[in-house]
Amino acid sequence: MQAPPIAFDNSYAKLPERFHAKLPPTPVAAPALLRVNVDLARELGIDPHWLASADGVATVAGNALPPGAEPLAMAYSGHQFGHWSGQLGDGRAILLGETIGRDGKRYDIHLKGSGRTPFSRGGDGRAAIGPVLRELVVSEAMHRLGVPTTRVLSAVMTGEAVLRQDGPLPGAVLARVARGHVRVGTFEHFASRNDREGLTTLTDYAIERFDPELAALGPDRVLALLDAVIARTAKLIAQWQCLGFIHGVMNTDNVAISGETIDYGPCAFMDVYDPDAVFSSIDHGGRYRYSNQPRIGHWNMARFAQCLLAIVDGDGKAAVETAQTKLDAFPVLFEQAWLGGMRRKLGLLTAQDGDRELIEAFLALLAETKSDFANTFRLLCDDLTLDGFETWRTAWLDRRAREDVLPEAQRTAMLGANPAFIPRNHRVEAALAAAQIGNLAPFDELMDVLKAPYDDRPEYADYKMPPAEHEIVRATFCGT
Repeated sequence: MQAPPIAFDNSYAKLPERFHAKLPPTPVAAPALLRVNVDLARELGIDPHWLASADGVATVAGNALPPGAEPLAMAYSGHQFGHWSGQLGDGRAILLGETIGRDGKRYDIHLKGSGRTPFSRGGDGRAAIGPVLRELVVSEAMHRLGVPTTRVLSAVMTGEAVLRQDGPLPGAVLARVARGHVRVGTFEHFASRNDREGLTTLTDYAIERFDPELAALGPDRVLALLDAVIARTAKLIAQWQCLGFIHGVMNTDNVAISGETIDYGPCAFMDVYDPDAVFSSIDHGGRYRYSNQPRIGHWNMARFAQCLLAIVDGDGKAAVETAQTKLDAFPVLFEQAWLGGMRRKLGLLTAQDGDRELIEAFLALLAETKSDFANTFRLLCDDLTLDGFETWRTAWLDRRAREDVLPEAQRTAMLGANPAFIPRNHRVEAALAAAQIGNLAPFDELMDVLKAPYDDRPEYADYKMPPAEHEIVRATFCGT
């Protein structure tokens, strides 16, 4: 008997009805393959040739369901830009089901742009080709850069147009893969309804899925989950900061408790270093600016803690104090991860007094000289002269000399922490513009460049270049 093309083993579908709305994706008119992520397919044990076949394309377009799939839209709520938005949920996405990868871990396969659901709130439930390919290229770049992230398994055209502010655009559907799509907003959904049973069920599900070792802790498992999610989130945001990545929409419904980067709408990588850089067209107050991401991460964890406190047994005052102590650890954990990452970027392999001041002095010079973030760090790997950095360079070399480490080991560390290539905004936008008119060659080349972001590849030297004045991207947009 032939094995199914995707071996689904679902768990979220078994949760109570109020956790989701079960419905199939809405079929599209003329599904046609855009791209398959061959590496990811193989990691999941899915035949990439099947994915590219008519049956595979029909599946990831939402026109056919493979055996074992139990499609559903997930219910969640959340805070958006600091304000409570109430019920949200998968308004244009369907969780097809879960599969076990070759690594033995469980992964969601989630269609985005798959049609209206009960959570659509007036939206059309569809996606345009631009946001779909943006998510593919940026999420895959993040994966190659070593950052935990959702990834895109495939992208397909729908043969239908979607209407957006700038007119009709080609429609597309992406198949997103994640360790899980449970969000802080999922917990808020049940907490806002005073649904303690739902919160307990969700907490136990999250522990079984992401932190099974915590189940043995009994009543202590609840706040232990808070510890685990705080640690993952602090480390993730530190990685963003070290790469100059700006998420753009850190709402609680976009915070996955698995510690993965999720939602690549109005995101961007900085060119010129600016601690207050904002790219999102809808972030008018700069809430999610680069320098504020750690504080927002802390704020989001506080919302998560509030949800969990509702199901902590025993003395409520003691539980609040314990939760506050755990929240107070967030800035400390972030600082440790950020300092560690920044030290590696500077070739410092041990921790010494004065490191923070040395790092901050370098960042201040980057801002003052309006230097390119990624390129300037990369230039340090070969100790190339930087105008205006002479005094700082003397202090840096003195600090490096105080380590009992060979210079070559320091340089190797730097090369592995400072990418030669990032998905620069102007390159991404140019590739997406070409794709919208049927030319995928620039997109494919950009994907190839970003497959090895830490390698020097002279043939792609142009991709290191910051944008010319007329190429600068000043705003990025949400795909909805």
